[in-house]
Amino acid sequence: MEESAKVYNRTPPETAFSKTMYNRRACSGADVFSRGKPKRLQRSRVVDDWVATLPREKSQLYQLVVRRWECSYAMMSVALDEAFSLRSSGELVCARQQVSIAAGLLGRLTPSLIALCETLAARGQMVAKFPVVEPMNTEFFRGNTGRSAASWNRILHHLLFGSRSRFFHKLRILSHTLNQLESEFEEAASEISKGLSVQPGDCWQRLDTLHYDFNTCLRESEIVLKSFLRMLPEDQLPDLARELNAPPLPKPVRVKPRLSGASASA
Repeated sequence: MEESAKVYNRTPPETAFSKTMYNRRACSGADVFSRGKPKRLQRSRVVDDWVATLPREKSQLYQLVVRRWECSYAMMSVALDEAFSLRSSGELVCARQQVSIAAGLLGRLTPSLIALCETLAARGQMVAKFPVVEPMNTEFFRGNTGRSAASWNRILHHLLFGSRSRFFHKLRILSHTLNQLESEFEEAASEISKGLSVQPGDCWQRLDTLHYDFNTCLRESEIVLKSFLRMLPEDQLPDLARELNAPPLPKPVRVKPRLSGASASA
C-alpha cells in the first residue's frame, strides 16, 4: 500500500493555543463554545488565563516544564516522520526500527504528562481558588479514543457545578486519555515492528491518528498548567516546583518489540 511521507511540522508552543482549543476559525464553523452570554464570559476567562503574562518565578517554572515536554515530543515526532519517509521509499526494515524508537520516546514522555495531572490534583486539595477550564473538544481529535474522552468530558462538564469539580474531572479525563493513547500507539508500533499485522497500512494510519491526538492532549496539558499557575498562591510555588521537577515514577518494564524474521511486507 503506497503512502506518501508524513511531515510533522509541529505548532510552536506560543501558537499552540490557536491550534488546539481556541481556533477562532474552527469556532466560527463548528461553534465550539455555546453562544450564550455566560459561556462567552467563561471562555473569555479561559483565554485571559492563557494570554496573560505569568510572574517571573511562575513563568520560569512553566517554561522549564513545557520545554522538557516539547523536547521529548519533538524527538518522537522526528522519529515517526522518519519512519513514514522510510516506508514511502521502500526501506521497510529501517522504517520498523524508527517506529520502535518513536514508541519508546512516547513511552518516556507520557508518564511526565500523567504525573502533571496527578500533581495538580494533589496540589488542588490545598488551594481554595481554581482556574476556569473548558472541556476537551471532539473536533480536535481524530481517533475514537480521543473523541470519546472529549465527548464524555463535555457531558460531565455541563452536569458538574463549580470550577473545582470541573477542574478535577478534566485532570482525570486528560490523564486517562494520555495513558490510553500511549498504550494504543505502542500496540500499533509493536505490530508493525514485528511484521505481524495482517493489514499494516491500517496500523500506520493508527500511528498517524494517535500522534495527532496525543499532540492535542499535550497542548491541553500546557494550558491547564498555565491556568493553574495563575491561581496558585505564591507561597505554594516552591513545593509545586519541586514536585514538577522530580522525575516521574518509572513505568513497568515492557519488552520492546524486536525485528522478526518475517518478510518485510508492510
